Amino acid sequence: MTTSALNAAPRRRDFTGGLLAAPAILVVLFVIVLPGVQLVRYSFNHFDSVQMMQAAFTLENYVQFLTDPYYHAVLWTTIKVAALCTVLSLVLGFPVAYVLAKTQSRFKSQLVMLLVFPLLVGNVVRAAGWMVMLGNAGFINAMLMALGVVDQPVRLLYTPFAVVAGTTAVVLPYMILTLQSVLEGLDFSIEEAARNLGASFGQTLARVVLPIAAPGVAAGTMLVFILCMNAYATPVLLGGTGITMMTPAIYDQIAKANNWPFGAVLSLVSMVVTFALALFSHWIIQRRYAKTMMT
Repeated sequence: MTTSALNAAPRRRDFTGGLLAAPAILVVLFVIVLPGVQLVRYSFNHFDSVQMMQAAFTLENYVQFLTDPYYHAVLWTTIKVAALCTVLSLVLGFPVAYVLAKTQSRFKSQLVMLLVFPLLVGNVVRAAGWMVMLGNAGFINAMLMALGVVDQPVRLLYTPFAVVAGTTAVVLPYMILTLQSVLEGLDFSIEEAARNLGASFGQTLARVVLPIAAPGVAAGTMLVFILCMNAYATPVLLGGTGITMMTPAIYDQIAKANNWPFGAVLSLVSMVVTFALALFSHWIIQRRYAKTMMT
């Protein structure tokens, strides 16, 4: 084979790879990039209560956000709820993922299907189920009253607790599936070696399993945090007026107040904060992982 033919082979492979990636690139371009650019442009427009959005180039919408304590509180509430739901899903999901990764049961595929099944149900339907559970006449209050714990129904619905519980239930399968995929690639003979050398189960989990699973923890944490920051149906249905998060606030500005410029600002702030915090948490976990592996 000639030299020119050898040089042409890598170029053909690169061209073929580019053709295969082209559909995905076009989807990202038209679905994410172009709407994002348009959103940035809308954020600089002027809003008029009569004529709605007017083409302009003004910073008044950003100034409004920066000077309004209400939206600062909404953003801070969203971050706190998202962080709490992420931590809860990690704490609750890691043992399940660990057991699924280690089990040799012939029913393992059925267990995974049970885990995936809630993802086939819409968030609105799941939120409606939580409304039935947490209502004044719901299952939880009925159990508490039957056991004599309380004399009258406890207000659980339309509270931050309801939002955290419902959101955690929504994102928990994503965390478990992400962690399971990483843990299944773990050589459990390393864990057995640590136990043979005298390490307890807790020490083995903390010093061996968790450091090796850190990439999966970082990926799952990033995914779940982003989902929690952008949750809409669950905070609206379970939180009501008791708690306001960024996504419902964005919807109110765009769909109810027709204030597209300010809604665009809220959307951009939410995206930037979500992306920055997700990257920061990923960096912290990966740095901790690298430091543990070095020691």
